[in-house]
Amino acid sequence: MKALGHIRVLDLSRVLAGPWCAQNLADLGADVIKIERPGAGDDTRAWGPPYAPDAAGAPTTEAAYYLSANRGKRSVTVDIASPAGQALLRELVLHCDVVLENFKVGHLARYGLDYASLRALKPDLVYCSITGFGQDGPYAGRAGYDFLVQGMGGLMSVTGERDDLPGGGPQKAGVALTDLMTGMYATVAILAALTHRDRTGEGQHIDMSLLDTQVAMLANVGSSYLASGKRPRRWGNAHASIVPYQTFACLDGHLIVAAGNDGQYRKFVEAGGRPELAHDARFATNPLRVQNRDALVPLLAEMVLEKRRDEWIALLEEQGVPCGPINELDEVFANEQVRARGMEIALPHPAAGKVKLVRSPMKLSATPATSDMAPPLLGQHTDEVLREVLGKNGEEIAALRARNVV
Repeated sequence: MKALGHIRVLDLSRVLAGPWCAQNLADLGADVIKIERPGAGDDTRAWGPPYAPDAAGAPTTEAAYYLSANRGKRSVTVDIASPAGQALLRELVLHCDVVLENFKVGHLARYGLDYASLRALKPDLVYCSITGFGQDGPYAGRAGYDFLVQGMGGLMSVTGERDDLPGGGPQKAGVALTDLMTGMYATVAILAALTHRDRTGEGQHIDMSLLDTQVAMLANVGSSYLASGKRPRRWGNAHASIVPYQTFACLDGHLIVAAGNDGQYRKFVEAGGRPELAHDARFATNPLRVQNRDALVPLLAEMVLEKRRDEWIALLEEQGVPCGPINELDEVFANEQVRARGMEIALPHPAAGKVKLVRSPMKLSATPATSDMAPPLLGQHTDEVLREVLGKNGEEIAALRARNVV
C-alpha cells in the first residue's frame, strides 16, 4: 500500500521547485509522468559536472543536480510547442489527477494547457502553478530565480556576518532554500486540494509563488519585524536573542553551542573550568547575556579554544548541553545517526549501473515513502506510458515519433 498509489501526476515542471514537489509525491507513491523536451529535457540535465559515474568510474551524462530532484518518475518526451504534442498532453490529462507546471504566467494558455482550458476537459483536476511572483500583481510577468528571491524576500538581509565584522554583508544560503521550500509548500497544497476533491468532487488551481514562500518562511524574523517595526540585523553564526548560541573555534576545528536556557549556560562554563562566568552578574540570565554579549563572547571563545572539538562534545553531551560539530559532507554521510536512518540509498540505473541518492526524510509507519526507482533517462518511459495510459499501439507510437511529436 502506498499513500498516493491512486494518484497520477502530469509534471510539466523543470529545474528545482516543481521537480522537488513532484519527487515528494513520487516518494509517497504517486505515478509521476515527467514531460520533457525531446533531445534536451529538463534544464538540470545539463547542469554539471559532477555527473553520476558508471560502473568503471567514468562519468555518465546524468548530472547530479538533475538526479537530486527526479527519482521515482517516468520520463516522456513531448514537443509541447506542436499542436500534436499539445493534443497528446490533453489526452494524458484525462488520465491524471494533478498537473504541475512552472511556466511563465500566461504561457500555457497559448497551447490550451492552462488551468481554464484543462478544467473544461476535467473539472476535478488539481492544477498547481509555480512561478517567481505569482499569477497576479505587478511582478507577475517577471522571471523568478531562487537567488533573486532570496534577496528580494529578505532572507539575505538576515543571512551573513555582522556588518561590523570581517566578511560582513548579505549572503545567500548554501542551497536553494526558496526553491526547495516552494516545492514543499506546493506538495502540502496539492495534498490539501486532493483531499478537498475527494470530499466534494471539485478540482482547483493552486498559485504558488517563490516570493510569497520566501516572505512566509521568514517565520519569527518576519514576525519580529511586524511587531517592532525595526529592521533585523545579520548575526552570522550567532543568534539575535540567545547567548551563547553560536559557533566557537576549538583547538582542531569548530563547535556549535546552543545554550537555550540559563541552566545549560551554567553547565557549559562549568564544564570549561570557568564557573565564575556563571556567577558574574552581567551574565546571570539570557537577557543580560544578550545585552553584554560583546563582553562575554570573547571570554567564551578563549575558553573553548583550550580543548579539542570531540573533547568538548563529550563533556557537553554528558552535561546535557546542546552542541555539535560542523560536518563536511563526507562526515555527514559517514555519521552513525545518518547511516542508522538510512539517508543514503543506491538505486539501479540503466546508464550508471547504480546511483547514490539521498532518501526521503518522510517516514510513515503504514505507508512509508519509498525510493525504488532512479531518476529516469530522457524519454525512458515514452513508449511505456503511451501504451499503458493512452492505449496506443506500436504503429501509432511510431507515427508520433516519425513526426517528431515525441
